[in-house]
Amino acid sequence: MTFVNFIKTSFSLISLLLILSHSIAQETNNASDIIDKQKHYNGMDIFALEYISDPRISPDGKKIIYTLNSNDIMTDKTKSNLWVIEADGKNNRPLLSGKGSYSSARWSPKGDRIVYKSSIEGSTQLYIRWMDTGQTALISDLRKSPSSLSWSPDGKHIAFTMPVLAEKAKLIKKRTMPKGAEWSKPAIVIDSIRYQRDGSGITPPSHNHIFIIPANGGTERQLTSGDFQHNGPLSWNPDSKSILFSANRNEGWERQTIESDIFSIDTSGQLQQISDEEGAESSPSYSPDGSKIAYLRKPNLKLSYVKSTLVVMNSDKSKVKQLTEKLDQSIDTFHWEGNSKSLYFSYDSRAIRYVDQVTLTGKTKTIVNGLSGTTIGRPYVSGSYTVSANDVIAYTQGSASRPADLSVYKSKKSTKLTHVNEDVLGYKQLGSVHEVIYNSSLDNQEIQGWYITPPDFNPNKKYPLIIEIHGGPGLSYGPNFSAELQQMATAGYVVFYDNHRGSKGYGTQFSLLLENKYSSPDDFADHMSGVDAMIAKGFIDEKNLFIAGGSAGGIATAYAVGLTDRFNAAVAVKPVINWISKTLTADSSIGQIRHQFPGWPWDHYEHYWKRSPLSLVGNVTTPTMVMTGENDRRTPISETEQYYQALQLLGVDTMMVRIPGSPHGIAGRPSRLLTKVDHTLAWFKRYRTDLDKNTNP
Repeated sequence: MTFVNFIKTSFSLISLLLILSHSIAQETNNASDIIDKQKHYNGMDIFALEYISDPRISPDGKKIIYTLNSNDIMTDKTKSNLWVIEADGKNNRPLLSGKGSYSSARWSPKGDRIVYKSSIEGSTQLYIRWMDTGQTALISDLRKSPSSLSWSPDGKHIAFTMPVLAEKAKLIKKRTMPKGAEWSKPAIVIDSIRYQRDGSGITPPSHNHIFIIPANGGTERQLTSGDFQHNGPLSWNPDSKSILFSANRNEGWERQTIESDIFSIDTSGQLQQISDEEGAESSPSYSPDGSKIAYLRKPNLKLSYVKSTLVVMNSDKSKVKQLTEKLDQSIDTFHWEGNSKSLYFSYDSRAIRYVDQVTLTGKTKTIVNGLSGTTIGRPYVSGSYTVSANDVIAYTQGSASRPADLSVYKSKKSTKLTHVNEDVLGYKQLGSVHEVIYNSSLDNQEIQGWYITPPDFNPNKKYPLIIEIHGGPGLSYGPNFSAELQQMATAGYVVFYDNHRGSKGYGTQFSLLLENKYSSPDDFADHMSGVDAMIAKGFIDEKNLFIAGGSAGGIATAYAVGLTDRFNAAVAVKPVINWISKTLTADSSIGQIRHQFPGWPWDHYEHYWKRSPLSLVGNVTTPTMVMTGENDRRTPISETEQYYQALQLLGVDTMMVRIPGSPHGIAGRPSRLLTKVDHTLAWFKRYRTDLDKNTNP
């Protein structure tokens, strides 16, 4: 062998060894990636997660029916099945389960039957199930989906609400087509102010009415009449002869906000008005003994936040008393105690949902707290409960690491009955959720927030930061499980979120700090002070800061990049960009103009424009992605298009992501939730300075 051949052969062997070494290393890295995906939360886990909602405890407090929700990877829809469990945790088993969905289970007064809704045979109908034999029967043939199901105390009827189409406006006489002709679809004629609804699009005029149907099946009978919206929940008088409900039956009701009264209608259709106060009286409920009526009251104030209070009066309309006036929080729902001497009610305080008990004299005590877990996309405060005749409480309870399970409060003790996600999350290392309290640079106002650290977090390292801003703005986040934010944490980010001024659960004064100024430098200061508080902890990479948010959070994101260039990149999801165009094109215009602005947009043009992110677009240098559903009627995609076009004209890096078929709630389909987060992370990765763009973070 010549020296040259020796060198060539040696070089070939070395090259081969290097290739083999790289291949082995690559396979090792791939295997490591697979192990990490199994070890940590992965986006596709959304199809394996389950959560419990709508717990319904039996009248005797011995059994609980609950809805078990899961995401079907083949249909890309959330499926709901009904399960039943004893209050001591025994005999947890499916009641109605399969590929179809079953929901809204309601116990009969004696607990021997349930009524529920299902579309298993096509349209949504009512079914009865006998709990002793398991036999079921279809009892309805309804044209539209029913809501607010309520048994009569004697068990003979079920009341519900259902929309009834109004007569269509006719301006012209339809022309006769030649036989076999195919003409264009007819014009859609609209002459009502409430003509669209997010999730439904352009909606033909309809009015919600109250019906009853025999519990053994038959023909439904409409009780209410008139072109008004008659709303649940419905409450029967203990004598089974009449039903309480709320409605705004005023002339011009379509243009009014925070206005409804309590009415009673008997089974023959005789209507009686119970209340006529200024504002909204809603959710009326007879006491078990029929002597009193409880309801929620909200004054008709032209403010962005108006709290609801719990009120009780005698059934003859005398002795009206506010029970929760001293509590500076809004009441969500309530239930009577079995002996009619007190009520249970829920409310949110500092990102925690509580159930308190209040006597008829107004004395209050906390019974349970920590209701949560029924929204799994983002960490919103949520949760529901019901109470039996003997005061056993069934409620949903999640945590920072788990969506909602079922818990029960009995004999002064709370017990968790289910653990529906241990098969998925029990062996995974999730991002850890930590609280952070800081003060806003604007006025030293205290702000509560949280941050999620990545799995395998090392406080001695530096991590990129995402601030994710909640919607509303009058909603609130909490220390709750979030599929979206966990996916971000798995990608190596510290994820920070706050309850900025205007968020729910911190009292009236805090909620009104954004009165007539969202978005503004005020809430911007809250967010940036939170970012600085996170940097001060020592593990945030100041050169890799990112901002995102949806709905009101999308507005705040777009507004923020008009005020600062500190962020590497931004993702504004379903934002409002121009308040003048938004309030005249969205389905929420009537309430929004009255409660969030000083007057009409044409009378207060400068005010609307000052609050619009588009007014600051000339300042923007931050690469910004905008994302909205193409069927969104709450923050129409025309808003996104305006911002995208403006950024393009200015030469700012931008990208528009349109979600086909999606309304405002993009995460309503699991694949859309993944699309939202995947595009967000891909956009942020493009502008990170701490990693090789050819590797996964």
